[in-house]
Amino acid sequence: MSEERPAGERTAEQRPGTSIPDSRGRTGLHRVGADLDRNPDVRIRSVEVTSDGWHVLRRTTFDYRGRDGAWTTQARETYDRGNGATILLYDPDARTLLLTRQFRFPAYVNGHHDGMLVEAAAGLLDDDSAEEAIRREAAEELGVTVGELTHLFDLYMSPGSVTERVHFFAAPYSAGEVRGGGGVEEEGEEIEPVTIGYDEALDRIADGTIVDGKTVILLQWAALTLFGV
Repeated sequence: MSEERPAGERTAEQRPGTSIPDSRGRTGLHRVGADLDRNPDVRIRSVEVTSDGWHVLRRTTFDYRGRDGAWTTQARETYDRGNGATILLYDPDARTLLLTRQFRFPAYVNGHHDGMLVEAAAGLLDDDSAEEAIRREAAEELGVTVGELTHLFDLYMSPGSVTERVHFFAAPYSAGEVRGGGGVEEEGEEIEPVTIGYDEALDRIADGTIVDGKTVILLQWAALTLFGV
């Protein structure tokens, strides 16, 4: 005898974002990753959408074969916010960098004194290529029209739980090229451009006033490659 469901309760396949559209018109969110077979030691059992807000939280159950050959069943939650891109804008003659300063609530709620972080410009790709996206973000946030781009590397920033892969870039700029910026008002962005000397930026890593991971990585790349130690 099948168990009756309380009135109004949906099955996993009836949740918004699965067989019916969510608030962003998406369906099939429960199928992402279900057909993965690149690793013979991993067999996907099921994918469940547990949160379908602007971004997507999933719980995936899978069988994993360890080094001893034994199979175990495990479950992991993954937060899918899409992939992103970031850029270090530098003036090689003045030895300055153009960064952003903006309020970050997740940092504020987790111990940062005021939530105002100094960061490299960055954003999600959405439906653009990484190069298109970072040109868009540099223009929106800092008012810079980027010329020649240097692609540095692609990194998973929090692979234990977040699927995002970030594409890292660098490009020269000059102060006279800055026009506008400040972010997209309709999205609630209020971004302040910050011009900072290269040496001061490194000091800010040491004294804990630059604490954004992607920015620290870019500054370390600059120390090794761009300006020298």
